[in-house]
Amino acid sequence: MGNGLLVARASEGDEDAFAVLVHRHSEPLLALAYRMLGNTSDAEEAVQDALISAWRRLPEFRGDATFRTWMYRIVTNKCLNILRGHAPPVSLDTVPEPTAHDGGGEPARAAESEAATAALGRALRELRPAQRACWVLRELHGLSYEEIARVVGESEPTVRGRLFRARRTLVKEMASWR
Repeated sequence: MGNGLLVARASEGDEDAFAVLVHRHSEPLLALAYRMLGNTSDAEEAVQDALISAWRRLPEFRGDATFRTWMYRIVTNKCLNILRGHAPPVSLDTVPEPTAHDGGGEPARAAESEAATAALGRALRELRPAQRACWVLRELHGLSYEEIARVVGESEPTVRGRLFRARRTLVKEMASWR
């Protein structure tokens, strides 16, 4: 059953349809929240709050964007609210991305990969939350500029500017890992 039909049924109060939507989208939403917040408990809380909010607001969903984009927007807003409430932002010492090759068990290569991941986490912490959101949505979730603009509620030029600044900061911070 397609998302459109599930959304229509869920907006009419069909809890089973909403459960299917949650099952389909919870993993990428949790990954997004974790990458934004850097901590599992905050990420789970943000996604849970977003899903509750989505259930309540589902009758308002007009389908101007895809359900996925709409949920990304809700989760991103929850994460940005959490980040604004924390000073300093929570740790992003790890970015859970699979490595292309584990080095065949070579301890030096594994240690280098771990150190690079930690350095990327520190570099991500240096980004402003709005820049981090754009970067994570583009680079780790593969959203288009148009989708990111919908998610963050900004124009495409604003998204492009945030991505440019985020990339510039990350290149500078990660220069020693080139």
